[in-house]
Amino acid sequence: MKKVLLITIILLNTVVFAQKGAKIEFKDKDNTIDYGTVNKEDDDGVRVFVFTNTGDEPLVITNVQSTCGCTVPSKPTEPIAPGKTGQISVKYNMHTGPIRKTITVESNAVNVEEGRIALKIKGEVIEKPVVNLLEKKKTSPMMQ
Repeated sequence: MKKVLLITIILLNTVVFAQKGAKIEFKDKDNTIDYGTVNKEDDDGVRVFVFTNTGDEPLVITNVQSTCGCTVPSKPTEPIAPGKTGQISVKYNMHTGPIRKTITVESNAVNVEEGRIALKIKGEVIEKPVVNLLEKKKTSPMMQ
């Protein structure tokens, strides 16, 4: 009797956890892209999140939105077939200072709660120091 009960529990768990449908898996660790420290003048602020549909049905990204207007995401317009990759581009407007933004992706993925997943960008934007070649260099009193 105990063996039958154990086999029934194992089979029930297998059926419950074997989800059918589209599944989304992002390449970046913790779904985060780190800009690092970047110069405002040298970087266009565009980064790309690459993902794969690891499910058995087409993955449809229905909406992608940012926490503020300084970060503009763009989503794929066509469904992503099983086994194929897609991308979500994010353009940050490169305001000087720290970057800490979240992008919410809504989809038909069955492996994330309610089909929603949060992507994050982080880093720091600095301005390139201005070097004035005409300015006289200061010398220390020790060098005189």
